[in-house]
Amino acid sequence: MAKEILKRCVIVCASPDADADFIKNKILPDDYVIAADGGIKKLNELKIAPDLFVGDFDSYSGNLPEYTEVIKLNTHKDDTDSMHCASVAVKRGFNSVMLLGASGGSMSHTYSNYSVLSFLADNNITASMADNIETVTVLNEGCYSFDNLKGREFSVFPFGCECVTVSYVGDVEYPAADLAIFENSSLGKSNVFNSDKVEIVIKNGKAIVFCREKD
Repeated sequence: MAKEILKRCVIVCASPDADADFIKNKILPDDYVIAADGGIKKLNELKIAPDLFVGDFDSYSGNLPEYTEVIKLNTHKDDTDSMHCASVAVKRGFNSVMLLGASGGSMSHTYSNYSVLSFLADNNITASMADNIETVTVLNEGCYSFDNLKGREFSVFPFGCECVTVSYVGDVEYPAADLAIFENSSLGKSNVFNSDKVEIVIKNGKAIVFCREKD
């Protein structure tokens, strides 16, 4: 079981485009770190020993740190290592998860990790995936605070549904009150946080939110 003092689980995936310095700066000393198969290569590069390795060894065949727990998966599966990592995070009681090295390379892998975020959200876990370009979250219905992001660009789209209703509470470039955003529309792209205290309210669906990292 996860230690009570651990506040966040970090899953490091195997994107070939992952920036090592970005990953290093995002991992905090108290984080519980899971390597999703080939993600161990980036952690080895950074000399960070994961608490847990989850994978089928199809993209990594080297040695693992001595005290790293291992969950070996079947190589014949139609699912991703990162989804299995997320399942472990749910079972072990984490309430916050960040995916790193989860975007870039194969577009299908990137999209599948959006589904991982959706799975975590459905299990009442605050989850995001981040790279040096943007941070992505999937939000169920509710009110969510976005703090200290003044000047950052963000985009909101429906995810896993035909339409989502969105409101912004606070100063943004393009205000919205119960705005219906449909899956076949680009409405919701490239808004801007004009203050450091903004809330995004999601109704009647599920949303995926992209927020640009600081330049």
